[in-house]
Amino acid sequence: MIAQPYQLYVERTDRTKNMARYYAMTIEPTLFGDCCLTRRWGRIGARGQEKVHHFQREEDAVQLFLELLCRRHARGYRPKSTLRGDQPG
Repeated sequence: MIAQPYQLYVERTDRTKNMARYYAMTIEPTLFGDCCLTRRWGRIGARGQEKVHHFQREEDAVQLFLELLCRRHARGYRPKSTLRGDQPG
């Protein structure tokens, strides 16, 4: 059983390069008692891609979660700063 929920949603945008990307991760329990790390990424507003990793131990899933978080941060991904409805227009 997972001790606490793990969720992440970050974005990387650069108008000069026409770049608008997102990266999302969650760790959830499976029906069989294992852990599942699901990653989703792509262009903001598009369906994008998805990859699922299955682990027998929560610690292994959390370790990969943290490694991927560090990689995304190093590439310039940051938490979303404002809600879409709150942006000045």
